[in-house]
Amino acid sequence: MKILLSKFSVLFLFLLSWTSFTTTEAYDALDPTGNITIKWDILSWTPDGYVARVTIFNYQQYRHIESPGWQLGWTWLKKEVIWNMVGAQATEQGDCSKFKGDPPHCCKKTPTVVDLLPGTPYNHQISNCCRGGVVSAWAQDSATAVSAFQISVGQSGTTNTTVRAPRNITLKAPGPGYTCGPAKTVAPTKFFSDDKRRKTQAMLTWNMTCTYSQFLAKKSPTCCVSLSSFYNETIVPCPTCSCGCQNNSQTGTCVNQKIASVIQASGKNNHQPLLQCTQHMCPIRVHWHVKTNYKEYWRVKVAITNFNYNMNYSLWNMVAQHPNFDNVTKLFSFNYKPLSPYAGISMGLDDTAILWGIKFYNDMLSQAGPLGNVQSEILFRKSPSKFTLDKGWAFPRRIYFNGDNCVMPPPDSYPWLPNATPKLATSPFIVLLITFFSVLILM
Repeated sequence: MKILLSKFSVLFLFLLSWTSFTTTEAYDALDPTGNITIKWDILSWTPDGYVARVTIFNYQQYRHIESPGWQLGWTWLKKEVIWNMVGAQATEQGDCSKFKGDPPHCCKKTPTVVDLLPGTPYNHQISNCCRGGVVSAWAQDSATAVSAFQISVGQSGTTNTTVRAPRNITLKAPGPGYTCGPAKTVAPTKFFSDDKRRKTQAMLTWNMTCTYSQFLAKKSPTCCVSLSSFYNETIVPCPTCSCGCQNNSQTGTCVNQKIASVIQASGKNNHQPLLQCTQHMCPIRVHWHVKTNYKEYWRVKVAITNFNYNMNYSLWNMVAQHPNFDNVTKLFSFNYKPLSPYAGISMGLDDTAILWGIKFYNDMLSQAGPLGNVQSEILFRKSPSKFTLDKGWAFPRRIYFNGDNCVMPPPDSYPWLPNATPKLATSPFIVLLITFFSVLILM
């Protein structure tokens, strides 16, 4: 009997721990393999350490690293120092007083490294550096979804058996939100010469993988969705307090639109939200309007509005999920690319697309004000087996802006098709008229 109770207790504790586990929502069903991989390649040994190339690969399909860019940190396991860096720099030098002559670039036990800015002299650059830490999403532009720098490390050991990988990797991109695993030794990276005729390889390669959690990045949502249609006068707004409320100090200061003309963003606070006062209090609102219904096509207008007076969104993107995205005919002022989260598996999941601005035209969403919006129209070909305007089918199932899940209105509030008969019974005038005639008949 005691053995049975003991087994039951263990099972109960296991189930309790499972149900009480707090998820950080790191898994994204629309981007199941998305992550940021940091590759640390030791290229050569030096008298007291090594020279390495560190490369940051953003394998996330639609989540990019925006300005002011990434910050990479770690903890040295031994007494390592950074003698020199190319393509990046440590934010602090630390205490290098014990070194004679030229001091190291950084002596801190826990250095923080940032990318160099555009315009850096060529002798301080390597390939894929010097973009201010801005890294594109993989689906948006894979060529600029990589950032790299070179680092010369001393007091570290000079062989594969004596050198140690950095630990406690932290990645801010630009704020919190990423959790990084420990460094793992993998097969050495191979490099080709410029003429592709010679192949070399790293002495040693470590990989670190970082995954994103919207909950860790921001305690409240950052965007919301409103809806409208040609067949219904009702405009469904963003849910009230989608991203906070005006009387909640955590949402920051908001300003009335009537005095917006006197608002001038301060250079020191460009990344602190200063929102226009709204009932949803979101920096970003996405509006989806079902515009026209043709015989073989139907048309949608998408407008993205910025309510933040202190923020321009460069390289913005929007991901939308709708069952008719497998029949997109034309987009009029956005770029478009279908996303297949489970490529190679026929599951009918070709219903997701990423939209982003055209370079030098609308790839930057300006701060709140007259220019703080971008918009486009999407023409869909009807799928006879799917298409309907009934029960909210024409509206998106889910929308992301810059990788964050936007708050959708409740489904029962969506604009529905009008009833076949007019709602006469709901008119006070009709009720009064019927009552008047009833009284006359009785008299």
